[in-house]
This record gives sequence, structure tokens and C-alpha cells, in this order.
Amino acid sequence: MGQITVTRCPIEGLYLIEPAVHGDARGYFMETYNQRDMEEAGLNMQFVQDNQSCSTKGVLRGLHFQKEFPQGKLVRVIKGTVFDVAVDLREGSKTYGQWYGVELSEENKKQFYISEGFAHGFLVLSDVAEFCYKCTDFYHPGDEGGLAWNDPEIGIKWPGLTGEYSGSASAKGYQLQDGTPLNLSDKDQLWSGLKDTFHF
Repeated sequence: MGQITVTRCPIEGLYLIEPAVHGDARGYFMETYNQRDMEEAGLNMQFVQDNQSCSTKGVLRGLHFQKEFPQGKLVRVIKGTVFDVAVDLREGSKTYGQWYGVELSEENKKQFYISEGFAHGFLVLSDVAEFCYKCTDFYHPGDEGGLAWNDPEIGIKWPGLTGEYSGSASAKGYQLQDGTPLNLSDKDQLWSGLKDTFHF
């Protein structure tokens, strides 16, 4: 391996990627992507699109997936801190419906690769977070699906978040420990749970 280290996560298809950071009194330098290192780790994906978003504290985006054109995503945070989550939606997978989460921040500089077949979401823990990700397929309008971020069947433990599940994905009554209210888009508050979304 060269400038990045790739570690397999407990759920197959998820990888934690850590760059070699070279710092001195001036600042630092790092490679944020190295195709050779990825291929040596068995990852042969090809990226076709880069995206970036900015969100304020308490914003939760997700859980999103693509229905007909699934995307692999390499995600990282360049400002602030988020808790990033992937949920296994692959039919026949031994970890179907299970989730894995990791804190990504400008300080730890970790990246998270999420293969095709997962739902994805993140919660902003800092005042502001800038979130970047590379995708293995282009955005296709109308192809996005979603799951309730608080589905008790999935059971994601969002750090620092308190509130009572009311039977829906509504953000009402949820807040971070410092009182910051949970902030979701109207669309993300309408998604259903796993059992009501997928019928195998």
C-alpha cells in the first residue's frame, strides 16, 4: 500500500479509508484518492461524478438509496463533523437490514466507501459541515428512494440525539444534547421503514 490504508468494515462491502497525512509547521498534504492503492485493496470501482454539500448542525440527510441505478459512494468531510451511516439493502445478504456508522471529520480525515446496494445518510454534529463524495454512477432524476432514519427495525444509534419514536420519520421532538433541533427535509420525514419499503 502507498498513501492510503483501506480497512474492511464488519459489513461486507463497506470500507474505511485513511490517508497518510504529511504535516509540518506550514500545514499538511495528503492524497485523498489513489487508484493504485484502491486496486491493491481489491477495490476496482470507477468514479464518474463528484458532489459536495454544506449543512448546519442537527441536519440529517437520509436514508437514501438509488432504485434502478445504484451508486457506490466514497464520502469524506472537509469541514466539521458528521456521523455517517450505511444500511445493507442487498437481497440475500447475510447482513441485510444491518447498519454501520462512522464519525467523519476534518480532523480525522477518514473516508468511508459504501458499495452499491446500501442506503446512506449522515447527521451533522458540528456547527457546519461540508461533505464531499465521489459516485460510481451519474445522478438519475426520479431514481432516489429512501428509508425512515429512525426505523426501529434498523435501530441506528445516532450519537447525541434524543427523542421518542412516534411511528414515523418526523423530526418532531428530536434534538441533540445541546438542544439543537433535528432538521430533516420534508421528503426525508415521509419515508417508511424497512418492512414497508421492501417486500421480498
